[in-house]
Amino acid sequence: MKNIPKITAAEYEIMKILWDNYPLTANKIIETLSSKTHWTSKTVRTLINRLVKKKAIKYEQDGKSYLYSPAVCRSECVAEESASFLNRMFDGALMPMLTHFVKSKKLKPEDIEKLKSILESGED
Repeated sequence: MKNIPKITAAEYEIMKILWDNYPLTANKIIETLSSKTHWTSKTVRTLINRLVKKKAIKYEQDGKSYLYSPAVCRSECVAEESASFLNRMFDGALMPMLTHFVKSKKLKPEDIEKLKSILESGED
């Protein structure tokens, strides 16, 4: 797996927008985030610049604007974050994590059946 940058929760908000629809200008990212956050345009631009420096997003110039696109895919970031969480919270042990989530959340019968099916078949 390639080197995946560490992305903060705030930066993930920008990544999610870009994963869903790219390329986008900074103004379009700001506009999209305005319905979800109270961040100023300066804050969003700072987060975009951090992501560029981390090489999580890339850009190309289009006239006077810059078009931003993800440089890492969502599945790679999810895998990296999942592994990091598992290591930090459960010392890398999957069973205690699964037990915790199954016991702490009310699972619907269809969710339980899906989990059983996944465990029996070994698929994801």
